[in-house]
Amino acid sequence: MYKFLDGCPRISYSIVGKGLPLIFLHGIGGNSLNWQDQQKYFSKNFTTIAWNARGYSLSEDYTGPLKFSDFSKDLLRLIDSLNIKKAHFVGLSMGARILMDFYSNNKIRIASLTLCDCYYSFKNFLNPKERKKYIEIRQKPLLEGKSLTDLAPEIIKSLVSPNCSESVRKKIYESLSTIRKESYLKTIKEATNYDVTHQLSSFTVPVQLIYGEDDKLTPPSLGLEIKNKINGSKLSIIKDAGHLPNIEQPKKFNDVLEEFLSQYKNCAEYYGKT
Repeated sequence: MYKFLDGCPRISYSIVGKGLPLIFLHGIGGNSLNWQDQQKYFSKNFTTIAWNARGYSLSEDYTGPLKFSDFSKDLLRLIDSLNIKKAHFVGLSMGARILMDFYSNNKIRIASLTLCDCYYSFKNFLNPKERKKYIEIRQKPLLEGKSLTDLAPEIIKSLVSPNCSESVRKKIYESLSTIRKESYLKTIKEATNYDVTHQLSSFTVPVQLIYGEDDKLTPPSLGLEIKNKINGSKLSIIKDAGHLPNIEQPKKFNDVLEEFLSQYKNCAEYYGKT
């Protein structure tokens, strides 16, 4: 069921289940539907919330350039509107980067963090040649008039594992085809400025890292770097999965997340409830 957070911009989100809050944040090419398997599974024990970031899906567009901190402000608005004092947060790729940024000013609102297939600094993201290719295949053709639907086959190829099923490829294609070009371009541009290198050592909440074994964009070696920077964090590698393990291998992903959340479930809370 979709609900809407009024404000500027208006934010849409899917909310399923009953219990303590568990919030999912999608990646740069995604939307709330990317978390359907997780919402279905975890709604038995949690109130699961999957948002559409500003400029995505049913959420409103916005004027002017994007600052990454805008996402964090939207997320704070959302949890305030739902009377959430502390939540468990799960973010994939861009969603994980939003959470790392969110932590800097809002750590008292975080019960736990699960960060999936992400980098912590664009400078350390792939090598210079690969970073250039990452931007070019996503940005240049759009500026020349093509659509995300035109680019989808090449992007999907860069995201999935070699044995990815056609049904999963179709899900990713459908996700990419809903993206609005201008919002996507602004997000790509702002992603190049991202760097939380010096913040990671200050993280004190429970952190679970999840990476796809076949992720070519953010390989497991990046997860190990983050693990070494965040004291006490855990790293799990999902076999037969690329950049989107929650979609390619939902059962394996859910098993890892469930094991982690079982240790900290009651750290989440609503205002006015004990």
